[in-house]
Amino acid sequence: MNIEGLHIFSEGKFEMGKIVVNRERCKGCALCTLACPKKSILLSQETNSQGFYPAELGSDQECTGCTLCAEVCPDVAIEVWR
Repeated sequence: MNIEGLHIFSEGKFEMGKIVVNRERCKGCALCTLACPKKSILLSQETNSQGFYPAELGSDQECTGCTLCAEVCPDVAIEVWR
C-alpha cells in the first residue's frame, strides 16, 4: 500500500499490491482467478446478497499489483492498489 509516497511493510515483507473486491458487484465469473499470474485470487466460500460467490484474495497470497484481474473483470468489481 502506498500512502503519501511511504511504503508500508507487513510482517517484515514489502507490500507490493492489494486488491479490493466489491462483493456485491462481483458475480463470481472467475475470470480474475484465471488472469492472476500468482494464482492469488480465489472464489469465496460465502455468497453475497445475490447468491454469487465473489472473488477474494487468498489469505496467505501475495498480490503483485499487476492489475490483470481488474482489467478482465466484466463487472468492474476489482480495485488494485499499489
